[in-house]
Amino acid sequence: MNSIQDSYVLSNGVKIPCVGFGTWRLPNNESTVDIIKTAIDCGYRHIDTAFAYNNEQAVGKAIKECGLKRSELFITSKLDNSDHGYENTLKEFEKTMNNLNLDYLDLYLIHWPIPQKYRNNWQEANHGTWKAFEELYQEGKIRAIGVSNFLEHHIEPLLESATIAPMVDQLELHPCYVQRDIVNYCKDHRIIVEAWSPLIRGKLDHPLLLKLADRYNKTPAQIVLRWSIQQGFIPLPKTTSRERMLENADIFDFELTEEDIEQMKVLEELGGSGQHLDSIPF
Repeated sequence: MNSIQDSYVLSNGVKIPCVGFGTWRLPNNESTVDIIKTAIDCGYRHIDTAFAYNNEQAVGKAIKECGLKRSELFITSKLDNSDHGYENTLKEFEKTMNNLNLDYLDLYLIHWPIPQKYRNNWQEANHGTWKAFEELYQEGKIRAIGVSNFLEHHIEPLLESATIAPMVDQLELHPCYVQRDIVNYCKDHRIIVEAWSPLIRGKLDHPLLLKLADRYNKTPAQIVLRWSIQQGFIPLPKTTSRERMLENADIFDFELTEEDIEQMKVLEELGGSGQHLDSIPF
């Protein structure tokens, strides 16, 4: 990979840019439209949103106004937690497409495996959802389908009724939270891994990160994003600053050594966000 516009190839042959632009917590207003247009102007071609982010309309408006052809962009959204199951998923997808004002999605994900509403029948609900996903995919309304925050014990039941395997799994991944088991599972099953919160929620002041940043004449953010790239992940950094957008894209002119990556294992003691995937409170 030599730039944020270089791509991985999903199991169905669809290309996905190797760095995305995250939109979590960006409001549904003109400021977000401008932020996303700025990101696109800085070279980002992969935009990640979700129904739960409540900003799909702003994302869609930015796409319409950015000046690029729709085919030049890769747009992801995610199913809302309150609408799992076959019929609910089809209705929810239409809401997302109306919000985005698009003819198709590049990638649609089940946002969480076990939402609170479906805790007692999550496997059945996911089976229904995946059936709807497969239909939408076969109809050409979605170019690729996948999951988010799914571990092996969430994916395996899904595969019992699936005719199409997930192509992507989006997970919390950064040097403090590496999730080796599910990452290895995905690699063994040709599932591309995306990394949410790749910047460790801005907690980048660890002495080792500062030391590595000084050694490579980079920022700590660039160090952890480069770590993601070298792990084979697709990081989804978010920022509202043009300067930071350009900085986050400037991660292809250096390479962390095996010794660097080994030393970074000390960060794992800091852990992740603490959200238990089987008992999230929403």
